[in-house]
Amino acid sequence: MHAYRSHSCAALNKSHVGETVRLSGWVHRVRDHGGVLFIDLRDHYGITQVLCDPDSPVFNEVEKVRSEWCIRIDGVVKARDESLVNAKISTGEIEVYVRDIEVLGQSIELPLMVFGDQEYPEETRLRYRYLDLRRDVMQRNMTLRSDVVASMRRRMWDKGFREYQTPIITASSPEGARDFLVPSRLHPGKFYALPQAPQQFKQLIMVSGFDKYFQIAPCFRDEDPRADRSPTDFYQLDLEMSFVTQQDVFDTISPVLAGVFQEFGGGKKVDAPNEWPQIAYRDAALWYGTDKPDLRNPIKMQVVSEHFAGSGFAIFAKLLEQEGTEIRAIPAPTGGSRKFCDRMNAFAQKEGLPGMGYIFWREADGQMEAAGPLAKNIGPERTEAIRQQLGLGVGDAAFFLGGKPKSFEKVAGKARTVIGEELGLVDKDRFAFAWIVDFPIYEQDEESGKIDFEHNPFSMPQGGLDALNGDPLQVKGFQYDLACNGYELVSGAIRNHKPEIMFKAFEIAGYGEDEVRKRFGGMVNAFQFGAPPHGGCAAGIDRIVMLLADTQNIREVIMFPMNQRAEDLMMNAPSDPLPEQLMELNIRVIPQE
Repeated sequence: MHAYRSHSCAALNKSHVGETVRLSGWVHRVRDHGGVLFIDLRDHYGITQVLCDPDSPVFNEVEKVRSEWCIRIDGVVKARDESLVNAKISTGEIEVYVRDIEVLGQSIELPLMVFGDQEYPEETRLRYRYLDLRRDVMQRNMTLRSDVVASMRRRMWDKGFREYQTPIITASSPEGARDFLVPSRLHPGKFYALPQAPQQFKQLIMVSGFDKYFQIAPCFRDEDPRADRSPTDFYQLDLEMSFVTQQDVFDTISPVLAGVFQEFGGGKKVDAPNEWPQIAYRDAALWYGTDKPDLRNPIKMQVVSEHFAGSGFAIFAKLLEQEGTEIRAIPAPTGGSRKFCDRMNAFAQKEGLPGMGYIFWREADGQMEAAGPLAKNIGPERTEAIRQQLGLGVGDAAFFLGGKPKSFEKVAGKARTVIGEELGLVDKDRFAFAWIVDFPIYEQDEESGKIDFEHNPFSMPQGGLDALNGDPLQVKGFQYDLACNGYELVSGAIRNHKPEIMFKAFEIAGYGEDEVRKRFGGMVNAFQFGAPPHGGCAAGIDRIVMLLADTQNIREVIMFPMNQRAEDLMMNAPSDPLPEQLMELNIRVIPQE
């Protein structure tokens, strides 16, 4: 017999009754039923109930075991009585009578229990992550992550892609976040960087003549943490293709992701990729207040400025006299009660606004009536025009925000989310995808008037070089994101592969050719040698698994995550370097005051 096991703790059933077996695993739970000891023995695959009574030759040894001891037992498989069958586990029809036991590893007192669903502080969970990972939910999450990655790989190979690895140590390259720098021992005073993404390398792979590339790529960014973002490193499904249009990229990645969500989404609806809408960036901001909309929420905001211009509601009327301002309405079907409207007004105040105007429609004396302060100020004709524009009726409401869109869009987006959730309008049994397209390449600082890049500076401008000779604020890029249920899952672009267009694009943002060559010399030089048109994207694996695992905390699907302060409590990182290490690297650390 094998030294540790003949079967896993999920393998035994009625067909094994009477056999002598060997199992190894952890003591999940111990129960003493009047001198008969029952142990739920757990391994990665499942749980088997083993029992021992005073007739067993190892009863005294079994009495000593405690939770999370690692043990090996030999025993005889027995059928459970019909009344004692546990249908919740695969081994629920049998139990194993212990004849021999070996303690493989004892456990001291546990800082957190593996058995049960107790909640523990995240600091405790991360400090003892190896115990936290023994819990059933974490075993499922990590298995899910592994299976998702394997599925992605298979699907990419099936589409004719090959996986190539790009460097982990490279040059510093500003790509929107801070680099992690790595000092060079051989070149004192100089630093490598961990790549924020394989962006430049995958483009160089296209210049090298490889038509299709993908990689399950680690990326390193020194970022401020969020619930849906790791502060140090993350993984993405990275891909690039030559001789493609934007639609070609969509047609490649969409079936891969749709297949993954259908395979692991627990039966939730996934629309066919050809049904995923393509929404212009500016429309997404207008309708949803964000460029990563949750389309499970049917609420769509609209501009209603004309109904307030010159109206009796002086706040909005005067606001609209200023250039670049507008009034937007957030429809709230079934939200037509003063109590709900007051609650949303309080929400706006918590978000730093003076409040949020509202109108709600109710029935009075057999007729529909508009109620609320705004309705009284603007009169019945304007109120009715708003109702008809928004398609609302009795029992519905609308909320209003005004000013320059960038000043209130974010709050409007949050309000739309809260309204949808509170009124039960969100379809929870669905993964709703949408491509966000036509991102503006440039933005203008309101105070200084300076033009700078608003999004990816390496995107090919729509219209090429000619587009860059007009108003830069009207230039859109072949850049795109894929949103799902309120999260950005994919970001990509058709790349700017022509040096003359790249130099012009950076010149508009105030960067001279010399600076571009200094920062991105490797890529610019390569583009001088017959670069093909190319494009691609990257899909965030951590975030995808987070959605599939139905959790809102990305650390729940990462094996060994950092905490919110970018600390590894288990391995004590970051740590102080040894003096001899600093000397070898020619580095001196200046203490902070």
